[in-house]
Amino acid sequence: MERLEEQIAHLTRALDDLSETVTRQEREIALLTRRVALLLEREAAREQDQGGGMVMGDERPPHW
Repeated sequence: MERLEEQIAHLTRALDDLSETVTRQEREIALLTRRVALLLEREAAREQDQGGGMVMGDERPPHW
């Protein structure tokens, strides 16, 4: 019985560690996603200011 209690304690600790890791990674992914979106917006604005011919999203090229 004592062996099972030890295993449960170890598994519980491992689960807590994994949960903390997933939570941290979720925050990091959300931050990186926001940063990428900001960079894409900045680049689109820069391209538009320069009159660039880069097609963004559903925008059709001028020859269509």
